[in-house]
Amino acid sequence: MAEEELDDSKDMSFWDHLEALRQGLFRVVSALVVAFIVLFFFKDFLFDKLILAPTRNDFFFYRWFGMKTSLQLVNIELSTQFMVHMRVTMMCALIVCCPYILFEIWRFIAPALYQKEKRATRRAFIFASFLFFLGIAVGYCIILPLMINFFDGYKVSEAVTNTISLNSYISTVNSTVLLFGIVFEIPTLLAGLSQIGLITRQTLIGGWK
Repeated sequence: MAEEELDDSKDMSFWDHLEALRQGLFRVVSALVVAFIVLFFFKDFLFDKLILAPTRNDFFFYRWFGMKTSLQLVNIELSTQFMVHMRVTMMCALIVCCPYILFEIWRFIAPALYQKEKRATRRAFIFASFLFFLGIAVGYCIILPLMINFFDGYKVSEAVTNTISLNSYISTVNSTVLLFGIVFEIPTLLAGLSQIGLITRQTLIGGWK
């Protein structure tokens, strides 16, 4: 029965939970700010080596599969390049801090869990970090270059020339990479809910469609 007891020696009041949440949010925001500041000064690496790499024919995916891209980016607004720098840096800071954010979420909910549930959720959060980065890698290394190659070469008429703006490209990168990172989290979410008994094997089988 000891395994079914909560770890906390005393019950936490509503204000205790609120204070724990406030402290957790403060730590997460602080980590994001620090990561943002550090990454902001690595602009050349972020853009030349990572973000804009899929626009060049020397990107490894194109070389491996014998593909080529003719994508040329343009900027038509005065402040776009600075704002894009900010957006990309924030996205990268979020990706880098993802394991820590998941840790803070687990630390907040852990006092309300039984020992069996704690072990299950701890494994789930660790696995979630791995799957998130795997999803990011799949989205960036495979899906993004395929999308670029397809959409850049697609035309409704030869009379229409594609002129892709920097803002449009960055929006595609952000949405694609983050979407796959989030999608890859679904197995962990289902496994965690199953471990703590909120969903069952029968529920998953019955609702797989």
